[in-house]
Amino acid sequence: MIRKWWAGLTLAAAMIAGPSPALAQDAAAKPAALVADQIPAVPLDMVERTRPYMEYRTASFVDWDPKTRAMLVSTRFGDTNQLHRVATPMGQREQLTFGSEPVYSARYAPDGSSLLFEKDSGGNEVDQIYALTNGRPKILTDGTSRNSLGPWSSSGKLVAFGSNKRTGLYNDIYLMNPANPDSARMLIASTGGGWFPIDFAPDDKQLLVFNYVSVSDNQLYLVDIEQGTSRKLTDSNKPVAYEGLKFAPDGRLWAASDDGSDVKRLGVFDLETSLFEPIIDEKIWDITGFDISKDGRWIAFEVNQAGRSVLKFYDLQNGSVRRIDALPAGVISGIKFAPWGELGITLNSNRTGTDAYSINPETLAVTRWTKSETGGLDAADNVAPELVEIPSFDGETMSGFLYRPDPAKHKGKRPLIISIHGGPEGQAKPVFLGRNNYLVNELGIALFYPNVRGSTGFGKRFVALDNGPWLRENSVLDIGAFLDHLRGDRMIDRKRIAVTGGSYGGYMTLATMLRYGKQLQAGLEVVGISNFVTFLENTQAYRRDLRRVEYGDERDPQQRAKLEEISPLVRASEIGIPLMVVTGANDPRVPASEADQIVAAVRANDRPAWHLLAENEGHGFRKKANADYQFWASLLFWQKYLLGKTQ
Repeated sequence: MIRKWWAGLTLAAAMIAGPSPALAQDAAAKPAALVADQIPAVPLDMVERTRPYMEYRTASFVDWDPKTRAMLVSTRFGDTNQLHRVATPMGQREQLTFGSEPVYSARYAPDGSSLLFEKDSGGNEVDQIYALTNGRPKILTDGTSRNSLGPWSSSGKLVAFGSNKRTGLYNDIYLMNPANPDSARMLIASTGGGWFPIDFAPDDKQLLVFNYVSVSDNQLYLVDIEQGTSRKLTDSNKPVAYEGLKFAPDGRLWAASDDGSDVKRLGVFDLETSLFEPIIDEKIWDITGFDISKDGRWIAFEVNQAGRSVLKFYDLQNGSVRRIDALPAGVISGIKFAPWGELGITLNSNRTGTDAYSINPETLAVTRWTKSETGGLDAADNVAPELVEIPSFDGETMSGFLYRPDPAKHKGKRPLIISIHGGPEGQAKPVFLGRNNYLVNELGIALFYPNVRGSTGFGKRFVALDNGPWLRENSVLDIGAFLDHLRGDRMIDRKRIAVTGGSYGGYMTLATMLRYGKQLQAGLEVVGISNFVTFLENTQAYRRDLRRVEYGDERDPQQRAKLEEISPLVRASEIGIPLMVVTGANDPRVPASEADQIVAAVRANDRPAWHLLAENEGHGFRKKANADYQFWASLLFWQKYLLGKTQ
C-alpha cells in the first residue's frame, strides 16, 4: 500500500531527469514507472548487499483442485504473484497464470471443471473476473466496472459476484453461469459500499448476502434465488460483527460473531428467529476464521491470541475440541477443507517464511506442501518477535511485537523503528518480515509493531476506542506510551528512534512526528492520510460512507472542524524532522493528492521530504521491481537520518 518524498531543488531536478552518466555507472536502474523525487540514486553495492533478502518468495494456499487433489497456491516466480498448482506435498509448482498484474482471489468449481480468478490493472482495484480456459484467461466481466468474485453454487452451475456496473458506485449482487457470461443477472440492488455474496444454501435455493456497514456492524440478508426477493436477518439497531459465515451440509448457518459478547464466538445463526447460539467460546480471544468439512463432521477454526494463531478442530459428532500443536508458531489464514477431508491453510512466521500446509482432521498430522525460497538464507535464523504489553496513558492495556537484533552480533543499544499498521481496523501480527529482516539481521535495527486502540483482534470495545474525530488522537497517545516504555529499554538507543506506517498508519506516522518529534529522528509514511477532510472528499465514492463511520462526517460542520484540527497537513509547518513519502498514482483508497499536499507543505518550510511515486501501482507496491526499489530508497533514508551514515 504507497506514497512520496524530499529536499534541494537542484538535486531534485537532477533526480527527476535521471543520474548523470558517471553516476549511472554505479547506480541501480530505477523501474520506469517510478518517479524518485529528490531521492539519491541507489548504489549498486547496496543492491548486492541486500540481494539475498530481496529474493525470498511466499506461497499462500488458495484452494483445492477437486479433480486432481492438487493444491492451488499463490506465489511469485516473476514480478507478480500468480496462481500455481502443486500436485503433491513439496512437489514442483506448475504456473497457471502469467499476467503482468497480480492475481487475487481464485475458486475452483465444486467439480473442478472451471477455475475463476480476479485481478485489476495497475492497482486501481477495478477488478475483473476471469476463467482459466485451455491455459488462457478469458474475461467474464465487462472490463470497466468493479467486480468481486463470490461463491460457487453447490451444483457448480452458478457463481455469485458483486459488481458496480449498474450505478458505477455500489456493489449489486449478480448470478452468472461462467460458461455463458451473458447470462449474468442482477439478483439484488444494493444501497451501500459493503455488499458481498457469502454462501449458497446446500439446496442452492437461497444465497446469504452480507452488508459491511462498519467493522462492528454487519447486516445479513437471505435472498430467494428463484423469486429474487430478500429477507433481512439482522437488526440495524443492534450492531453485530460476523466472520466466516458458512452453511453446513445440514443447512445450519454457522458464524463467528460477537453477538452477546465482546469477542467473536463460534456458533449457529437461526435463520427463522435470527438468534445466535454460541457453541465455542474462547473467552477473551476472537475466533477469526473457520471452515466446515464437506461431510459435516468437522469444523476447523482459528483463535486469535493477541495476534498469534491457534488452530483447533471441533468434532460435530461428539462435541470435542482438539488443538493443533505441531504447527510452528505464527499466523494462520485461508482455512479450507478439501472435498476428501484434508484441511488447507497458509502459515506465516518469521522463522519459517510463508507457506502452504495441510492437516488431517482425524490424525492431526501436519503436512507441508511448499517450502519457499528465502534467497539462500535460512529463515530459522531470523529472530522471533516478543510480545510487549504496557498500560497506556489512561490505563488501557496496549500490546505489540518487538523484533530485537541478535545481541551477540549487534552489541550495545540498538536503533528502533516503530511501524504502525493500517486500517485502523487492522492488527499487527508476528509474521515474516521479508526484506525488513535485513534491517534487523544486518543493520541491527530493532522493529516494533504496535497495536494501538482501534486495532482488531481485541474485542469490539477495544476496536471502538478511537472512533470519530474526538477520540482519534488517543491512538497517537498510545504511541507516546510505547515510546516511553521503549526509550526506557536498556537495549534500545533512545536517541535513534524513527516511525513509519502505511495507509491509516501513514496518518499515524505524521501525527506521531508532530506530537513526539523531539523524541524521533525521522518518519516514513506510505500511502497515508494527510488531511481527513480532503481524504473523505476524494476517496472513491463507494468507500466514503464506510470511512465516515470510522473517522467522522466531513459534511457536519462540527465534525469537519475537528477533522481539520487533527489533520497533520494543518500543522505541517511544525514537522521538524525528515520525512519520506511513498505513493501509488492509481490509489483508489487514499488518493495520491494526500501525499502531494503534505510533501509540498513540508518542503515549503525547507524541511527534507523525499517522495517516491509509482505510476503503475495503487494502495501499496505489489510489483517486485517497484517494491525492491522502494526498500532501497527507504534504506537510504534510514541510513542517513536514523543511523547517521552516508552511502
